[in-house]
Amino acid sequence: MTPSVLIAQITDLHIKRPGEKAYGIVDTAAALSACVAHLNAFDVPLDLVVISGDLVDTGTPEEYAHLKRLLAPLKWPIAVLPGNHDARDPMRQAFADQAYAEPSGALNQKVDVRELEIILLDSSVPDAPHGLLGTPTLAWLDSVLAASTSRPALIFLHHPPFLTGIWHMDQQNLRNADAMAEIVRRHPRTRLVAAGHVHRSTLTSFAGIPATICPAPNHAVALDFGRKNVPAFNVEPPAFHLHVWFSGAAAGDLVTHLVPIGRFDGPHPFFGDDGKLL
Repeated sequence: MTPSVLIAQITDLHIKRPGEKAYGIVDTAAALSACVAHLNAFDVPLDLVVISGDLVDTGTPEEYAHLKRLLAPLKWPIAVLPGNHDARDPMRQAFADQAYAEPSGALNQKVDVRELEIILLDSSVPDAPHGLLGTPTLAWLDSVLAASTSRPALIFLHHPPFLTGIWHMDQQNLRNADAMAEIVRRHPRTRLVAAGHVHRSTLTSFAGIPATICPAPNHAVALDFGRKNVPAFNVEPPAFHLHVWFSGAAAGDLVTHLVPIGRFDGPHPFFGDDGKLL
């Protein structure tokens, strides 16, 4: 069966001012450029690229201007939501063409992609690392999901509404996940909750549906379960998530792929010209 909707999710870009590196080590601009080139190389059209927070590192207009220059070559449409490193007003000004639900405050959005509804939630808390869905955002989510009983919805936000086992990240996840879960359970048309923030590919369930964390194109939070080290990162292979929707599938109508960023040896055929396995 041919996929009907392809949605790439990239996250935690952490773009700084031109020439600066994150933590003095990671060239996040070069990492994003490599990611954009990889996305552009897809031989089938992508319907949307969701950028799920921490678009820049300190929330300044200069960083957003640099980010927009780096994203300019991307040939697919984008939808953005903020993370804890972003700043709402500069981000709203930089991405003024986005379909924000309100003219001020939280940068929530709803984007229709054929039979899918893409819901982007602003979980950022100004000047704080943790996430929280404000009362207006929760009410908006409830009303959006209540507008249909059958149209499939995918929810994106920055802060995971679940624990990962990485102690210092779990201290700054979504603080009112229970309130979000109550709404999601009330509207079972939600098919996925997809987050960022942790810079690692992670899979679990939330409110009875699949839930993921998208990896980053630059660096990964160290997989530290034992509190033996200070909060740290590793430079691991960069990647993103590709969410694939199949219309009319008997089962498994949504599949998420981990896509490494870069050029790799291949593709090599499994079979020779005579049809036999090589």
